[in-house]
Amino acid sequence: MRSKSFSTIAIVLCAAAIRAEEPKLPPMKPLFDYPLRDTSICLGGDGMYYLTGTTGHPTWWRTNEGIHVWKSPDLKTWTPLGLVWKIEDGTWQKEKRDGKRALWAPEIHFIKNTFWLTFCMNYGGTALLKSTSGKAEGPYIDVHPQGPLTGEHDPALFADDDGQVYFVYQNGKIARLNDDMTALAEEPRLLTPSNAKQVGFEGAFLTKINGRYVLMCAERTRHPCGTSTYDCMVATAEHVYGPYGPRYLAIPYGGHNMIFRDKQGQWWATFFGFDLGGERFRAPFYERPGILQVEFDDNNRLRPVMPEP
Repeated sequence: MRSKSFSTIAIVLCAAAIRAEEPKLPPMKPLFDYPLRDTSICLGGDGMYYLTGTTGHPTWWRTNEGIHVWKSPDLKTWTPLGLVWKIEDGTWQKEKRDGKRALWAPEIHFIKNTFWLTFCMNYGGTALLKSTSGKAEGPYIDVHPQGPLTGEHDPALFADDDGQVYFVYQNGKIARLNDDMTALAEEPRLLTPSNAKQVGFEGAFLTKINGRYVLMCAERTRHPCGTSTYDCMVATAEHVYGPYGPRYLAIPYGGHNMIFRDKQGQWWATFFGFDLGGERFRAPFYERPGILQVEFDDNNRLRPVMPEP
């Protein structure tokens, strides 16, 4: 009994030490109460915000229907647009593997005056859809119906200032798309930070802020007391292909997210709440869509904005 008490005290002290070193999160609540992972939000050309993510709880690791989208005028009140693309509308995506067929990590992007949806199939590769109406509700076509664009997972899009659009995925891999965005125009390469072999192992997202490229990935951070957290790691560069500087922890418990700018010019990070460390390392909420405002500190590092005391 005494040994168990000492073990509990050690874990609590370890948790306190970790929390003292990591960036702080502001008070947070979900945007709405609906099971969702891998939250993605973009601002459309109509001034509305659009949100998507992995759905299909509780079987989303094995089976789900497709991609759901919500919209909001103010990031507070969200209206469901329903299922905008079904797996049954696909080609190669309809294949089942060991009875599993689930669509993971969809992202929504507004580029070239229309909406695009990136996603991956569980163990089946990545895909890109284009709205033929210019509306978030579609209808959508698969730009590469003959098969996946890459054989990996967690894809996103990045549109640079010169109009070039890049396909970013998994652990920081990147390839420029051709002009009509139907295929990769070059061999993919891995963007690596100066202090590690990768920024993170999944959930890659790239954007440009204040003239610097900001690459974020999800990483499982292992802690000395035997627990781990699912965190957002960031590295930045002056050029899209790098070299990238050191990676650092930007948003604890914020793994597999992205950042977007609102109508007032403020930057926000999406959030869904997931960690693997048990009750003492629990995120503010679990598998629900959320956001938090972010900024760059005096060392040019991305961090959550904390409320005034």
